[in-house]
Amino acid sequence: MAEATAAAGVDEQGPDYLGQRELWAAAESRAEALTTDLSDLLLDLHAHPETAFEEHRSQERLATFLYDRGFPVERGVHDVGTAFRTEWASKDHRPGVHPTIAVLAEYDALPNIGHACGHNIIAAAGVGAFLAAVDALTARPDLPVRVVLIGTPAEEGHTGKEYMIRGGMLDGVDAAVMMHPFSFDISSHVWNGRRTLTATFDGIAAHASSQPFMGRNALDAATLAYQGLGLLRQQMPPSDRLHAVVSDGGARPSIIPKTAQLEIYARSLLVDSLVDLSSRIDDILDGAALMAGVTVTKEWDPHPMSLPIRNNRAMADRWARTQRARGRVSLPAGVVPETLAASTDFGNVSFLVPGIHPMVKVAPEGVALHTDEFARWSASPQATEAAVDSAAGLAQVVVDLAADPALLAAAQEEFRQAGGAQSVTDILEGARRDA
Repeated sequence: MAEATAAAGVDEQGPDYLGQRELWAAAESRAEALTTDLSDLLLDLHAHPETAFEEHRSQERLATFLYDRGFPVERGVHDVGTAFRTEWASKDHRPGVHPTIAVLAEYDALPNIGHACGHNIIAAAGVGAFLAAVDALTARPDLPVRVVLIGTPAEEGHTGKEYMIRGGMLDGVDAAVMMHPFSFDISSHVWNGRRTLTATFDGIAAHASSQPFMGRNALDAATLAYQGLGLLRQQMPPSDRLHAVVSDGGARPSIIPKTAQLEIYARSLLVDSLVDLSSRIDDILDGAALMAGVTVTKEWDPHPMSLPIRNNRAMADRWARTQRARGRVSLPAGVVPETLAASTDFGNVSFLVPGIHPMVKVAPEGVALHTDEFARWSASPQATEAAVDSAAGLAQVVVDLAADPALLAAAQEEFRQAGGAQSVTDILEGARRDA
């Protein structure tokens, strides 16, 4: 599809900088040349799914793929054993003076249903984007830039990127890009922030028949809390989500349960509303414990919270142009309902540097993420097409950020206007001060 770029005419919409056409064509050509390799890579990862923090084979497969193409790879970087990192920099690049752009790649799978979120496609697209961007920029020694590819494990059910952030992953990075497969093409979709909570109720055990009055039933408290969470949903904004399971309800019917436990997920589109929702959950749990005459211990965020994505529109608009050049219509924000949202730890990245996380159509509309059906589409010809289109598009955004000072400046100003860099720690400490 190399002719698509010329046909679409990136300069027809106003040349963003001298030489954009040549850089885009070089990135696209390299991405398309990698089609077979990227297909083999995503199919291999799909056939060998590994869950969070266990992605040893996937890490090795990706690292070897890059090493065989001339890029040394660091494994176990930024305090996560199954992460990796490689980079390329032009000869005149000076950290802190010239831009550093990060391409992120996920590769963990879900328990039991494998790559039902398509992280095998994300990995292939990220690797392809890195190679395509480097290939295009190598021919432009006048552009001082560094491009970093970071393998980020443990997104599913965890926040691997937040651990890596605390380990220095974003030090010196000016912007970050990645993609996610979906059933629509969307340049800027919403993603909820998410907090997790383990609530443990502790009562007094007793014989359920002969002396039930001697007990304090922890399961009663868990049941009351579960009902309270359900009733809270009526007062929640439509985009918020709250779900829970009873992970421990006692051992035998003949014993008043001494302990009971709930596992809870809370999600919201905004940081402030997520903090408010968390406070209301605390009140429900405390009230349930009081009614049942037991105590409750709340362990918030056994893995760090994930923040909502702060989509950078300047970068997302440029992504949409890359996709138009390849025949994809990338829907703008708001076309797909905000209620069709999940959570991702890329949100934490987007609160520290300008970033994009576009959605790329792989499956037919109506096929949901985290299903067996989506897992099948993640190994389809459409998956390969999405990986190649995304590799070209992400690479083109990377080279634009390197070569178009106006784009990088606009992305940084938009980021500043949105509140600038904010860490999870800062947000939670601020919430505690305001409580």
